[in-house]
Amino acid sequence: MAYVLVVDDDDTVAAVVLNYLERAGHSTRHVSDGPSAIESVRDKLPDLMVLDLMLPGIDGLEVCRRVRAQHRDLPVVMLTALAEPDDRIAGLEIGADDYVSKPFSPRELVLRVDSVLRRVTAPARSQTAQLLTAGDIAVDTAARRATREGAELALTVRELDLLTFLLAHPGQAFGREQLMHEVWGWTFGDQSTVTVHVRRLREKIEKDPRHPALIQTVWGIGYRLELP
Repeated sequence: MAYVLVVDDDDTVAAVVLNYLERAGHSTRHVSDGPSAIESVRDKLPDLMVLDLMLPGIDGLEVCRRVRAQHRDLPVVMLTALAEPDDRIAGLEIGADDYVSKPFSPRELVLRVDSVLRRVTAPARSQTAQLLTAGDIAVDTAARRATREGAELALTVRELDLLTFLLAHPGQAFGREQLMHEVWGWTFGDQSTVTVHVRRLREKIEKDPRHPALIQTVWGIGYRLELP
């Protein structure tokens, strides 16, 4: 069971989300504005935060930015309006692990929440634990820890999933839709999600993100990780 903080100023939507999360076995708390969300995280750190983008006081993007500055490992699933793709991308850019577009299915939201939580909390199986490396980049799959030159990298859940997958398949080209399915188990969604995660990952692991040496673009297909 996980403790999920739901931040949404629409009480009707929040009630439905809370009901579905609690039926899935999670404990919950609801707040309806940005300042209350920040204060709630300060009082008791949740296992995951479901965060609406449009909030009174402080918007969801700024809440995510401030919370992540203090708790970089806190998973965030952002709720975004379907008609606002730029806001969706902005949420991923500042570190949201996933997004669900409004109007949404509560069951889909719970599946996305559980997917993120599994990657954060599930113990790695000893038979699959590996140390994956590419130059000065290393990922310990058992500890779910990535380092560069020995220093730990501040990666989101989704970024670590993507890096681990690419390191496990060096030299292979993957399309964006294929990465969505193989890495995160998504059978639908905006492929720009992959583009954003790749860009953020490059900023953290490449010596020159403008001219990436590790994660290379394969034009017309997608991306490929090249070993040094």
